[in-house]
Amino acid sequence: MVNYAGVDLGATNVRAVVAVDGTIIGSHKRGTPRGPTGIAVTEAVLESLRAACDDGGIEPSSIAAAGIGSIGPLDLAEGAVMDPANLPDTIDRIPLTGPISKLIDSSDVYLHNDTIAGVIGERFHSDRNPDDMVYLTISSGIGAGVTVDGHVLSGWDGNAGEVGHMMVDPQGRLTCGCGKDGHWEAYCSGNNIPRYAEMIYEDDPVDTAMPIEDPDFSAADVFEYAGEDALADHVIDQTAHWNAMGLANIIHSYAPIVVYVGGAVALNNEELVLDPIREKLPEMVFTNLPDVQLTTLGDDVVVKGALASAMTEGTGDRTRMS
Repeated sequence: MVNYAGVDLGATNVRAVVAVDGTIIGSHKRGTPRGPTGIAVTEAVLESLRAACDDGGIEPSSIAAAGIGSIGPLDLAEGAVMDPANLPDTIDRIPLTGPISKLIDSSDVYLHNDTIAGVIGERFHSDRNPDDMVYLTISSGIGAGVTVDGHVLSGWDGNAGEVGHMMVDPQGRLTCGCGKDGHWEAYCSGNNIPRYAEMIYEDDPVDTAMPIEDPDFSAADVFEYAGEDALADHVIDQTAHWNAMGLANIIHSYAPIVVYVGGAVALNNEELVLDPIREKLPEMVFTNLPDVQLTTLGDDVVVKGALASAMTEGTGDRTRMS
């Protein structure tokens, strides 16, 4: 029997699981520290992994390999996150592979962007184990993991798949969390849908029941008023247009057979997020349309992908299991 570990480092939460031959025996979840430095985040990751080991009744040193799905951008050479867009500016570097390798006493530690971990997880758990697929997350940020001809596309620096930073609005009316203008994520992520609604309202003030001037106005408010408020419906329709445009670009670039969509925005609002994308795609795509469906792994997609990475030498290909 072989022990493995998977870690999901998000902007909101840190999760860790440990498994024996793929069967999860322990887990832990905690909030992601907001600072004061990246070392605090590293310590939270190690704490969560130790707690998952305690929950599973194993020692960290018994783990043969670990996978990590993390927010980016990444520096694979350093095994670290560098200047993450959705954490405070004081967090400039989060070491990961070195500290985890030391904790588990193994050099087999695989670091991925979280969406790349997501596509590894989807591929591993899919009935067909397809060679051409995409995992798209619409959450606090937007990103995609891509597998083409059986190869997970990571890029030389680990940052392939940062599709949320595609330019979709050449006018650049909204600034993304990364500091650049006009990015897909600036309009359609959970963090930025409220700002997009505020921009539309400022351009054309209309009667709305949404608490648009409330400091706590959120994406959840927009979806809550769907079907009851004209402004909410307009914002949802416009974000669907940007989402379909972004996904059409991904389809034309990589020709996936299937696209799994996850992230809190999509998981909590499937009919208002996925259905409009499916409706709009035929108008935008001239190649073969993939099957677009909600992730089968729910909130666990990244951590299960990280675990699958540990088990398959970073690929998600079940034939690579040791």
